[in-house]
Amino acid sequence: MTCSFLILDTNMEVNTFHPVLSGNHSHPNSSCSRDNAFKTVVLPVLYSLLFLVGMCLNCVAAWVMFRIPSRSHFIIYLKNIVAADLIMTLTFPFKVLSDSNTAPTVLRIFVCRVSSVLFYLTMYISILFFGLISIDRCRKTLKPFTGSHSGRLVWRKLLSGAIWAFLLTLCLPNVILTHKTPPSRYFKCSDLKAEGGLYWHGLVNYVCQVIFWGNLLTVIICYTLISKELYKSYSRTKSQNTVQNVSLTSSGGKTRKPHQSKRKIHVNVFLILGVFFVCFVPFHFARVPYTMSQTERVTFDCSLKLFFFQLKEITLFLSSMNSVLDPLIYFFLCRSFRTMLFQTLRLPSGTCSWATGNRVI
Repeated sequence: MTCSFLILDTNMEVNTFHPVLSGNHSHPNSSCSRDNAFKTVVLPVLYSLLFLVGMCLNCVAAWVMFRIPSRSHFIIYLKNIVAADLIMTLTFPFKVLSDSNTAPTVLRIFVCRVSSVLFYLTMYISILFFGLISIDRCRKTLKPFTGSHSGRLVWRKLLSGAIWAFLLTLCLPNVILTHKTPPSRYFKCSDLKAEGGLYWHGLVNYVCQVIFWGNLLTVIICYTLISKELYKSYSRTKSQNTVQNVSLTSSGGKTRKPHQSKRKIHVNVFLILGVFFVCFVPFHFARVPYTMSQTERVTFDCSLKLFFFQLKEITLFLSSMNSVLDPLIYFFLCRSFRTMLFQTLRLPSGTCSWATGNRVI
């Protein structure tokens, strides 16, 4: 993403700060150009498709989700992710224009100041709410009969508002302090930042690293506890079924098969874990060697720099796919969402029960 406001190194050399170009030609002084078919053709095509699919899915998801009363922690968290995904999706056209080298100077400045900041803002909002959802799913699994009274719902809404306010406050200086005039037609986003902007950029980076690694640890711990509890539940159910089958067989009755919908529910719970690891983990690991290749302290040849750049862009695309994978979570894990969607489409309420199970999660 052009001018990400989150870079591992603090010297603000280059992230994806591409020069303002005319056509597909690189800056004359560039010793290691990134303007190849991958950046100027493949990435714009992929993000264009992602934008089209993401807008369709997220508009439907928003229309359905915001008609559902916020009667559980889970619904509150999902509504925040829907809002974040919709904003993230709206930044994709700017990514397309920037990477394809068709954006004029004024639009590239907008990408540096606003678009890329919004992209990373919404990504880290999603990461935070994934952590909260993991805690909520863990609580529901370990204490399934604990309800969500009105007092707790109010606190969750306040927590959600505080998360948005905190991250907006954190990233706002990146917009305000990116105000310098480009030195030439060929510039990177750090050229637009004042000295205070460069310092704040580095500070924001460290905060967001804490957010990701903290939530990664939270997700791992929660799903370890969930897995242990589900294994215990499966063992108890299997033992009970064995006793019942033996009893029925001895009395001449028919044996019972395990409850399939319960197994499907257990599998569906791990959708959150799957989306988190597919979308967010690869990018944060790929950024480490990429940032090392951009620092003056470490020497890499041009081909290796280009490889790490492409690796970072591929994993960034996976992070962007979060905006189209999240609707799977809404559909498979939120019965209220399915019910409202089926009512809207005038489909029977039991549609897709073979895949979703029947119990509310």
